[in-house]
Amino acid sequence: MIKTVGVVGAGTMGSGIAQVFAQSGFTVRLVDVAQPMLDRARRTIEKSLDKFVEKARLSGTDRDAALGRLSTATTIEPIAHADYVVEAIVESADAKRSLFASLDAIARPDVILASNTSSISITALGAATRRPDKVLGMHFMNPVPLMTLVEMIRGQATSPESMRVASDLCATLGKTPVEAADYPGFIANRILMPMINEAIYALMEGVGTADAIDTVMKLGMNHPMGPLALADFIGLDVCLAILNVLHDGLGDPKYRPCPLLRRMVAAGHLGRKSGQGFYSYEPHRHDHRP
Repeated sequence: MIKTVGVVGAGTMGSGIAQVFAQSGFTVRLVDVAQPMLDRARRTIEKSLDKFVEKARLSGTDRDAALGRLSTATTIEPIAHADYVVEAIVESADAKRSLFASLDAIARPDVILASNTSSISITALGAATRRPDKVLGMHFMNPVPLMTLVEMIRGQATSPESMRVASDLCATLGKTPVEAADYPGFIANRILMPMINEAIYALMEGVGTADAIDTVMKLGMNHPMGPLALADFIGLDVCLAILNVLHDGLGDPKYRPCPLLRRMVAAGHLGRKSGQGFYSYEPHRHDHRP
């Protein structure tokens, strides 16, 4: 019976994942090495729940109960008490493998270890543990509290039983699980990133302005957001990392990251989070210096 869920990594995705589990009645242990990240995550979750209350999608009582089910820690000790674990740390294969080895050592042997990775091999993460049958991908979409898709990735050794448990859990969260095989980029990013990359090539080659390219995709293809604005939202560094995974893992030149994308990342123009990408953004209020 899954009652307590451990979430490791308190960034945008980790805090969103912690929120949806807490909202769905689970006790959540959110773990991150940095206390400021945990403080920010709690504030973000509070704000998001307040919005649900404002829109009458959640009662004040339920909001308070959800917050009451969430606790934070700067060490992975609380994972020892978790019935299910979701990893949402930085998108680095080495960092994830190292963490999975630590989680494997501390979590009960029957506990599933899921990764929110958007492109890294689940099979490789499973191989870093003594429970590869219980390692799988659970790729939530950003923003997690609003997006209903969860891409479920079956590694080479993942058991059907583990996939069933994880899929049932998605349904409990009110999410729709869709299974993908463990190939670079899975389904979502295998299709999304080449589209974003092609939009950047079109911009670099002067086919159209950023606004023109995004407007064509919004009005012509009915996308809610143009590919360049979406890249800014995801983070250009993250887009580049995923394209590198596709290029290295599949060896096909069609996944070669656009030189303009590489140049923008080198310049620190990473999109919304840095205030400058294909578009300019107002700095976040909490970034203002007195």
